[in-house]
Amino acid sequence: MKAIQYKDYGSSDVIEVVEIDIPTIRNDNDVLIKIKAIGVNPVDVKIRTGLMKNIRPVTMPFIPGGEASGIISEIGANVSKYKVGDEVIALTKTNGYAEYITLSEDSLVLKPNTLTFQEAASIGVNIGTAQSVLFTKGKLQKGDKILIQGAAGAVGGTMVQMAKEAGAFVYATASGTGLELAKSLGADEVFDYKLQDIGDILKNIDLVVDTAGGESQSNLFKVLKQNGKLLSIVTPPSKELAEKFKVEAHFVASDISPQTIQNGIDLIRKGKLKPIVSKTFVLEEAAKAQDFLMGGGVNGKIVLMVN
Repeated sequence: MKAIQYKDYGSSDVIEVVEIDIPTIRNDNDVLIKIKAIGVNPVDVKIRTGLMKNIRPVTMPFIPGGEASGIISEIGANVSKYKVGDEVIALTKTNGYAEYITLSEDSLVLKPNTLTFQEAASIGVNIGTAQSVLFTKGKLQKGDKILIQGAAGAVGGTMVQMAKEAGAFVYATASGTGLELAKSLGADEVFDYKLQDIGDILKNIDLVVDTAGGESQSNLFKVLKQNGKLLSIVTPPSKELAEKFKVEAHFVASDISPQTIQNGIDLIRKGKLKPIVSKTFVLEEAAKAQDFLMGGGVNGKIVLMVN
């Protein structure tokens, strides 16, 4: 089968297309999945470049890919939740950039029949991150005021929809075509972060979520009410500024599991959450896809398609 791998950390030049054996069922609770589509995430690039090797080292050669969708082609003797032919979302963590993968049935969710494979491959990390930030750590409640920095990105757009569905008043920042996208997803008020200083506009916000990072993060402290929360999925917020403004500030590591994404899957089945696929590439274009993602300004998710 075809797979994408690299043998050392580095730029996208280290990525190569290889032919390797189709993986086999390893134990009675495993399933073999024929992959149809793969989500491309910023963490894929961070791992490849070595930025995460101290906290998430990998064994070379390494096949990246934390989420995919596909069809079950074989099951272990004790698999009880799924059958051959089921269309599933696979929370792979690694090894997703390939034509086949084996993993435990506990890492799967049935694909909603309203979604295409490319849409299904785009939602696991988005929903798991949104759930972890908004509800597990953020404790978002109906009536809360929330600001989402970077609301037109893959995760940010999912957060807008889930926060709005939870009854929050949603402020969002974006730029260019992302402004209209964030508004269409349900944001109550949208600001162009390139033209407007959000720190001078908003006050008394309950929860601020930073999906963009960079120097603008320090400005976000100004909009929070006392004892409010600033949560980042990009860089750890300043503890000094948190103390100065008398707020909570944390970096949130996402929990991407079937249990964590269930709320979002339920919303999709009810028609209240929609995936946003920005652009697709074929599997062999994995390096190009990662470079496109890191070029910035991507509204929605990048997906690799498998023939």
